[in-house]
Amino acid sequence: MTDPHITFNLEPADPVRLLSLCGQFDENLKLIERRLHVRIAYRGHRVTIHGETKQTHAALEIIKHLYRETEANSSIEPETVHLFIRESGAEDDDSPIQGSSAVIRTPKLHVKPRGGNQTHYVKAILSHDINFGVGPAGTGKTYLAVACAAQALADDQVKRILLVRPAVEAGEKLGFLPGDLAQKVDPYLRPLYDALYEMFGFEQVNRLLEKGLIEIAPLAFMRGRTLNNAFIILDESQNTTPEQMKMFLTRIGFGSTAVITGDVTQVDLPKGMPSGLIQALKVLENVPGISSTLFKSKDVVRHPLVQRIVDAYDVYTDSKD
Repeated sequence: MTDPHITFNLEPADPVRLLSLCGQFDENLKLIERRLHVRIAYRGHRVTIHGETKQTHAALEIIKHLYRETEANSSIEPETVHLFIRESGAEDDDSPIQGSSAVIRTPKLHVKPRGGNQTHYVKAILSHDINFGVGPAGTGKTYLAVACAAQALADDQVKRILLVRPAVEAGEKLGFLPGDLAQKVDPYLRPLYDALYEMFGFEQVNRLLEKGLIEIAPLAFMRGRTLNNAFIILDESQNTTPEQMKMFLTRIGFGSTAVITGDVTQVDLPKGMPSGLIQALKVLENVPGISSTLFKSKDVVRHPLVQRIVDAYDVYTDSKD
């Protein structure tokens, strides 16, 4: 089977305009690749696009349009590329991502989703800017999100990874611990650290942390920031307030992917305070470009007893309602 592709020349040939089109370290072309699930190669002004027919033609039109823009603009920013892709409507194509297994390739290991729900979740993360993964512990929602983030960083699709968690425990439960708020919350982010160590290796994770390419922070630290070209994971999001959830979702900038994970049965907020996750799932249910994957007990990939425990608690909760 031949690889479907399109080859064309950018006219008129101009090295300065070509550099503007591609962006620093080809970041503009990489953004098109990630959004449209195509591969772009070029030699001089001869460009080849590999992928599904509809997506390759969409990428062709976007690249030609951007190249025309370089005549008047000496610099094409990722934000401009993002807007062109949005206006083209190419991202709304519902064709499946190539490869049914949706294997995630990180520097240290390859992660393969287990079952249809995990596969759907991974494909949704690869094709949407904002993604919700909701369900009980052990369903892989956070681990798979970290794996996707590791792959995106390793492939230069994003410039950094941000791992965020609401600091619900920073009151009485953590008040006796030494250090500032970030240090108090740090132990609760240990599962995220462990996943990163598996995917990058211990020394590489520490180097990335030192360089600021991986950042781990309480949700409160996100206020006032705009996060461009980043892969952001908000873990334990059932413990956000509606205001915090809205604040987080509106931090997301151009070229970024956000994954919001949580378990609506494990809310630790003060009694009577609504969960931002529960509200967001209702408010954003029909918003284009946002995906939601709901995991069930059957998706648990830990010890078989974990699935039975989840089911038992569900039955008990239902019986009290």
